[in-house]
Amino acid sequence: MTKDQILKDYQDFILNTYTRTPVVFVKGKGSVLTDIHGKDYLDFFPGWGVNNVGHCNPKVMAGIRDQVGKLIHVPNNVYHPNQAKLAKEIVHHSFDAKVFFCNSGAEAAESAIKFARAFGKGDRYEIITMRNSFHGRTLGALAATGQEKYQAGFAPLPQGFVHVPFNDLTAIKNSITPKTVAVMLEPVQGEGGVHVARKDYIQQLRALCDQHNLLLIFDEVQTGIGRTGEMFAFKHYGIIPDIMTLAKSLGGGLPIGAMVVQRRLTDIFKPGMHASTFGGSPLVCKAALGVFKAIESQKLLKNTRELGQVAIQRFESWKEKFTCIKDVRGLGLMIGIELTIPGAEIVQACFEQGLLINCTQGNILRILPALSITRKQMEKAFAIMEDAISKVTGKS
Repeated sequence: MTKDQILKDYQDFILNTYTRTPVVFVKGKGSVLTDIHGKDYLDFFPGWGVNNVGHCNPKVMAGIRDQVGKLIHVPNNVYHPNQAKLAKEIVHHSFDAKVFFCNSGAEAAESAIKFARAFGKGDRYEIITMRNSFHGRTLGALAATGQEKYQAGFAPLPQGFVHVPFNDLTAIKNSITPKTVAVMLEPVQGEGGVHVARKDYIQQLRALCDQHNLLLIFDEVQTGIGRTGEMFAFKHYGIIPDIMTLAKSLGGGLPIGAMVVQRRLTDIFKPGMHASTFGGSPLVCKAALGVFKAIESQKLLKNTRELGQVAIQRFESWKEKFTCIKDVRGLGLMIGIELTIPGAEIVQACFEQGLLINCTQGNILRILPALSITRKQMEKAFAIMEDAISKVTGKS
């Protein structure tokens, strides 16, 4: 098929739910994507954060190849070894817990919402979430999301959610009522603009939840699996959440979600209260086990911490040259560059030079390179970004 044929078939047969860039990718390896014409692009926003270990990582591919000829799917009323191994691996790297597997971040959020309501036993059901948060597109996750632009047109949404400002403990205190059962937040708001939770805020929030017998739910769909330089972002804060949701990069490119629940709470859910037909299949679990192998064998957490610092320092240094850069923030290789101008032209200028980045909230450049990115690739990206900003702002 030609590029034009593919674009026409999308127009004719696929629902128009995305604003797509007119490029057709046919191959990927590490941090490089290749389009249908053979042009290479350096990918600094791989799959919305899905490809943390790079495109077609050898450890992930080896697991898939080994499993696909043996067993792809069985229902969750029987057992298979890969799900047990993956749950054990997640718990080993997080906290004493049990795991529920599903297919996406939105499903994981829905699982956490249902779990919190079950914990509340019908008397408590309100969940406090943050403004500018993003928890998914299903109705429950959408109601939890603190951004009206995503909710427009879908009323009435499920009730029971209260949105407060991020990093504001007083706002949470003032929102607790006898019906409050949980607080749910992203330790780093990704789509909301790469806002990082303060350490004192999270530690005081943990104490506040303990004081009021509230569940503390960490949405680590984007921050989890090494993105911030720790396997899970909660480790930066010296606390343990009651529930943690995962997805995106957990499957190395295959769809998977997970809800991780502290062991002391796991009797809340009984058989039949929640389920996911495809959750934790043999194939996707084998891929996810390959993700953990890749992170450990390639020392990707160390690479993330080191190159994350390099990137933030470089972007900070650009403030002297580019007055349009208002702020630089991030954790590990999850970085946001806030601009005083719209970011779309810069994203397009980078794209034309073979670099893929993202703009969120209209003016925040979002950088999420694979954890396996090299210093050489990062320097190439810096050069392209600096040139793109110069062209858009008229700086030489």
